Amino acid sequence: MSMMGELTFFLGLQVKQLKDGTFISQTKYTRDLMKTIGMKEKSSVKIPMNTSVKMDMDADGKLVDQTRYRALIGSLLYLTSGRTSPFVVGVCARFQSAPKESHMTAAKRILRYLKGYQEVGLWYPKEGGFKFIGYSDSDYAGCRVGRKSTSSTCQMLGNRLVSWFSKKQNGRSRIYFHSFLLYTTSLDETNLSGLQMFF
Repeated sequence: MSMMGELTFFLGLQVKQLKDGTFISQTKYTRDLMKTIGMKEKSSVKIPMNTSVKMDMDADGKLVDQTRYRALIGSLLYLTSGRTSPFVVGVCARFQSAPKESHMTAAKRILRYLKGYQEVGLWYPKEGGFKFIGYSDSDYAGCRVGRKSTSSTCQMLGNRLVSWFSKKQNGRSRIYFHSFLLYTTSLDETNLSGLQMFF
């Protein structure tokens, strides 16, 4: 067995191991994707998706190349593995069977958003507490096509992101209100205490 040195690059993730922590980013992968899709010269935008626009099947829209759209969505899904905003990519992924121009425009807008945040990544400091904090959010009946809800959650241990997901629910929502849940707890060697919920 031979030593290959310090880990710096793994499956599209750049790893910088510093004295006070580790920084993980996907800067190179993002830049390569921009070049492949032809977005290198486009300007960046501040938000990945307009919150007032709800995407639907767009029955009257013009069809686009399904293979090209699926390749773009696949690349974006892989790119979200190192970022904390997979929701907008998941919305665009719902229309892979018959993508329209409006769906392609929305997917390219996500790339334009990522262009402005290429240097952003995950920071895992060596020092820090073990306070466990979780955030959860749902948009009840937010999907215009199936009236299904999407739930998102993330968990932090101290200042370190340890888990997140965003999922479209299986059943239709019958509740039409918006809730936000924040839970915190303190961890030590012997017990779990201090669970708090806010609605």
